[in-house]
Amino acid sequence: MDQLPATAGTQTGIQTAQGNGNRGRGALQGADPVSSNEYLTFAIDSQQYGIDILSVREIRAWTEVTNLPNTPDFVRGIINLRGTIVPIYDLRVRFGGGRTTPTRMHVVIVVVAVNGTFGLLVDSVSDILSIDQRDLQGVPNTGMADDHQFLSALVAREERMVSILDLDRLVNQATASQMEQIAAQQSGQAGIATAS
Repeated sequence: MDQLPATAGTQTGIQTAQGNGNRGRGALQGADPVSSNEYLTFAIDSQQYGIDILSVREIRAWTEVTNLPNTPDFVRGIINLRGTIVPIYDLRVRFGGGRTTPTRMHVVIVVVAVNGTFGLLVDSVSDILSIDQRDLQGVPNTGMADDHQFLSALVAREERMVSILDLDRLVNQATASQMEQIAAQQSGQAGIATAS
């Protein structure tokens, strides 16, 4: 795997190559049942979630963000990550919970998906799981609108249930476009929180 340059004090030791984030969904669409993929797992409250590790660009300690007007509630703001404007999304809010009050223990997982690069504010990173595709279970139909079905699969592991996220559904094209426009407007202005 390619490693990104380390930044002292702001990143954990987990760094991966960029990927397309689509490997997890293939399991439910006829992929080889004996293959396995690695997933980075993290916690929000007591719930465990996972994302395909190939979509993870880096993991960072929480730093202050630049707030933006007229954005969805789950958008915490933006940071300047080595010259790239990256929106930060509060997953607790995105999943229908209250706003996270970040502490030095919270982390941001910077990911690359079809709709761009963005950061996910989470409580903590748990571990990396290697999951056989045959162990992935479909998500039960709950009658939610497509825009709110953020999960691609579920897996039971060591007496815990891990919900595998679909990053391409988590941030839809309309939200990504809105953030790109705001970032373009803000990039020429001073005062954007810089993360090194």
